[in-house]
Amino acid sequence: MTGGGLSVGLETAPPKRGRRVSPMVYLIAAVAGLAVVSLVRVLTGANDLTSAGTTQAALTAAVPLAMAALGGLWTERAGVVNIGLEGMMVLGTFGAGYAGYQWGPWAAVVFGLLLGVVGGALHAVATVTFGVDHIISGVAINLLAPGAALFLSKEYFAKAPGGGQKQSPPIEDAQKITIPGLSDWLGTIEGKHWFLLSDLAGLLRGVTTQLSLLTVLAVLLIIGTAWVLWRSPFGLRLRSCGEAPAAAESLGVNVYRYKYIAVIASGAFAGLGGAFLAVSSGQYRDGQTGGRGFIGLAAMIFGNWRPGGLATGATLFGYTDAMALRNSAAVHALLLLLAIALLVVAVMQYRSGHNVLSGVAAAIGVLFGWWFFASDQVPPELVGAAPYVVTLLVLGLASQRLRPPRMGGEPYRRGQGA
Repeated sequence: MTGGGLSVGLETAPPKRGRRVSPMVYLIAAVAGLAVVSLVRVLTGANDLTSAGTTQAALTAAVPLAMAALGGLWTERAGVVNIGLEGMMVLGTFGAGYAGYQWGPWAAVVFGLLLGVVGGALHAVATVTFGVDHIISGVAINLLAPGAALFLSKEYFAKAPGGGQKQSPPIEDAQKITIPGLSDWLGTIEGKHWFLLSDLAGLLRGVTTQLSLLTVLAVLLIIGTAWVLWRSPFGLRLRSCGEAPAAAESLGVNVYRYKYIAVIASGAFAGLGGAFLAVSSGQYRDGQTGGRGFIGLAAMIFGNWRPGGLATGATLFGYTDAMALRNSAAVHALLLLLAIALLVVAVMQYRSGHNVLSGVAAAIGVLFGWWFFASDQVPPELVGAAPYVVTLLVLGLASQRLRPPRMGGEPYRRGQGA
């Protein structure tokens, strides 16, 4: 049957969906959340909570996570689990380091993406063609990639000017844009420390001042993915491979080809995230990813395998990561924010009938609240663990509403549904 027939066949009996939330509800929730953060800022005096510097740091931390999450979205929507995102990001950091110091930041992006494609292709061959267990293949890539990157860095960077056995020579940063006039005006309002208005000015100034073109590229890729996967026939066919591959094949879809495309695209996105890490920090370094591939995977799960959701999750984790770079007052105020957020989650879960989950969220929220009021600062040893703590809390408390692709991680052989 033709591609048009596939579209009709798959769309005639759509799965049941929950009630769609209007954009106005999201807007009201965002304003309410910002008001709570603003109130905490006013009460604690932690002005870095919503400063332009914090916003910029959060974006820098969020983009690699979002790219890893986007890679996970593509591959899992096609039915292939990819926990090798971390290894593919490592390959991307090396590729960016190799090309970046020789030919500039955009060459770094291209080479990082290409090495990510190599990792994705290996995973595709193993899982799609040879039917290797997806988890085993991903673990193998995560083990092989850091070793390969370290070996290559010793070969190519040890004798290069400014390089070393575990780091590349310096890489020039990508171009950044600033909106003239608007940045200064927003900075004036931010400096007044007014309730809500100054917080909004700080956030807007953070995204209109020294904004990296790589960040703009990441936003466009997220928007483009949403359109391609949910608004095009190609996306419908790709997602059908993760929901009902046997049915898709019976309607003329080349399931293997779409799985290959998805997994290779996944590697490209992960490699791009690694390249962003290297370019934004000014060089490749061994161990640079620091588990961001796994946090990106967590952001994708938190986002319920949707582009908007994963972007929100990556921003959340990026924000908590940025807090680790702020002063101690901001990190301490983060405890109160987490306490309030967990109590809100507890109320929502209680209204949904999840009493046990509600009780756990409330208990943890009270614990964070007690920690805030009983201390003056967070021990430095625990500051760096903030993103991982938030990851565990978010995944544990959001797990009740997740809806992964039906055939994600399941092996598929051609003609299986015959």
